[in-house]
Amino acid sequence: MPWWFWLVVVFVLLAGYVTATSNRLDRLHARLDATRAALDAQLLRRAAVTLEIAASGLLDPATSVLLASAAHEARAASGDHADREVVESRLTVALRAAFDDPDEAQTLAEEPAGLGLLAELEAATTKVLLARRFSNDAVTATLAIRRYRLVRWLRLAGRVAPPTFFEIDDAPPAHLAVGDAWRSADINGNAEAVDAVPDVD
Repeated sequence: MPWWFWLVVVFVLLAGYVTATSNRLDRLHARLDATRAALDAQLLRRAAVTLEIAASGLLDPATSVLLASAAHEARAASGDHADREVVESRLTVALRAAFDDPDEAQTLAEEPAGLGLLAELEAATTKVLLARRFSNDAVTATLAIRRYRLVRWLRLAGRVAPPTFFEIDDAPPAHLAVGDAWRSADINGNAEAVDAVPDVD
């Protein structure tokens, strides 16, 4: 075989590798955009549910003001990345301050509307945790490809800035679980019902 034949083979293989890598990078960037959009939606949903709870009148005024203030800040900072990490973490801290006390969750669970809001908030906090994990996984995968020498040399990523991790405190409150709050309210309700039954001699 002449030397130029092997040169053509190497060129074809290299072109195929570059094309496959470029397509993979494009798919990862698309996945990154999708996971970031999902995370944004879940963060906004968490703030919205928090505002509903704060406006429900079922919590004490101090707790309602604390939650409303943190939720408003989170919604207002939905654009800037760095600032949003700070305010979303503040909202998480505010939720823990409110619902680390089992009495607050029980207060909501004792009302039908409150129990529904508690379920929505539990779902929202769980979805935020999962959405952030998926988003950061996408960032990890994208950065791994962008570190390839060939990707850097050929500038396959174009002018797209490297993605960054979204780091916030998203640990849910200890007593937010609807089942725990419902059981606590149900037990207290049953105890009151028993106490109300007159003794029969």
